[in-house]
Amino acid sequence: MVLRSFDGTEPDIHESAYVDPDAVVIGDVTLDADASVWPNAVLRGDHGAIHLEEGANVQDGAVLHEGARIGPYATVGHNAIVHSAEVEERALVGMGATVLDRSTVGERAMVGANALVTEDTDVPANTLFAGTPAELKKEVEESPWAYAGDRYAQLADEHRETSERLD
Repeated sequence: MVLRSFDGTEPDIHESAYVDPDAVVIGDVTLDADASVWPNAVLRGDHGAIHLEEGANVQDGAVLHEGARIGPYATVGHNAIVHSAEVEERALVGMGATVLDRSTVGERAMVGANALVTEDTDVPANTLFAGTPAELKKEVEESPWAYAGDRYAQLADEHRETSERLD
């Protein structure tokens, strides 16, 4: 893993958080208990703090920058971008989706794969937003995706215990 300070500020990583050896974490980044950062993800806290709360996960190839906050057990999917925005508890940002400045993805809300959440957008709790630009597609009563954070916390434990670099 690449852990780097920026302007005198070092990442603060809880002992139970998992950062993959191929992830990059720079500057003002806080990872709470059981948070996870997966291969090729980049969390660059150089112009605003980044905070992954308990059990939050940032999957392979995702990028977080400038003041991103990922709530408890929320998921940022593969190759997604969260730029200066908030993702609330147990919400999901789908693969390849982008969430832009000053936007909020509400609790247990879902942003569909490849969606674009434009600046200053509020995605209400328990909804699915999709498209470019993202718009309300439906309300969601209960989704198994709300529990992806739990699965990733367990998967992080498995990786920590069984992964071995072979190169």
